[in-house]
Amino acid sequence: MQITRRQNFILKKVIEGHLALKQPVASKWIADQDDIPWGPSTVRGELARLEEAGLLEHPHTSAGRVPTDIGYRRYVDELLAEGPLPVPRKAVELTDMRREVDEAMRATTEQLSQVTNLLALVTAPPIETTTIRRVEVLLLQPQVLMIVVITSTGGVTKRVISYDEPVDPGLVGWAGSYLNELVGGMDVGARMVHSRLGDPALAEAERGFLDTLAPVFTELEDTAGDTLFVDGAARLVSEHRFQELPQLGDLMNVLEQRVALLSLLRESLEEPTVYLRIGHENRRPELHSLSIVAANYGVPRRNLGAVSVVGPLRMDYPRAIMAVRQAASELSRFVAEVYDE
Repeated sequence: MQITRRQNFILKKVIEGHLALKQPVASKWIADQDDIPWGPSTVRGELARLEEAGLLEHPHTSAGRVPTDIGYRRYVDELLAEGPLPVPRKAVELTDMRREVDEAMRATTEQLSQVTNLLALVTAPPIETTTIRRVEVLLLQPQVLMIVVITSTGGVTKRVISYDEPVDPGLVGWAGSYLNELVGGMDVGARMVHSRLGDPALAEAERGFLDTLAPVFTELEDTAGDTLFVDGAARLVSEHRFQELPQLGDLMNVLEQRVALLSLLRESLEEPTVYLRIGHENRRPELHSLSIVAANYGVPRRNLGAVSVVGPLRMDYPRAIMAVRQAASELSRFVAEVYDE
């Protein structure tokens, strides 16, 4: 779609004005801007041509115009083609974080939502990338023990188990050594974990004792998979975004369908730089009034997950893109250090 340099400049003004004013932008407002050298009649004519080209539209009976999905797309493509975007004044930082990836992802969503004033989402690494790092079997009381499983991503799963009879301390010590030797380093979702717990070569007492510990590994598999960290829903709803109330309603509906969101964010793992879908570019109908900006994070030669923001079409795209990129980079640095340990 070919438009003139002047039309492109006016389109940018409409988008920036719509973001600042939170309402449709009138030709008089544009003509009154200090960097606009053209009069109101010229601006009106160019706005009409941009509307004919499908880049702007009249919402309801308003005299002003707002960008269409195509208008936003052209604006964002121009931004990305121009080169480096401004760095957000506030940045996502994980410098003081403990060595747990779950905590880092939770902190990333919180900080990213604060920086952008949008809904922030981070997907956890897939279960195939998570291994068992260490198992601890601890006797708390004569008839009560706790088993703790620590994964390669710093995740911790524990279970307290009570018995009718006092537990042999020697059996507890043996179980800890046996589990670390045989399942340490194995994938969390590997079927071999459960088969080794029931090894027929073991004595009946040993095998029976391991059966009581097995549920912690099942629980670990159930919780290590498709995890989605979300933050910012309350912030979006509490802000005075009356123009976007229908869009925010769509957003709340989408949040109830986490499987759909996870599927969508997996698509972003294939994007080399930034994944951006505006309005009807999203395949799912419930996302047609929303925009998604995402970037992947991970270790060299392997993407582990996605960092993203979701919000109304009228969002600050430069800030959203740069904040998501910066957060993904910071999270990549963090997980690289953890996975190398």
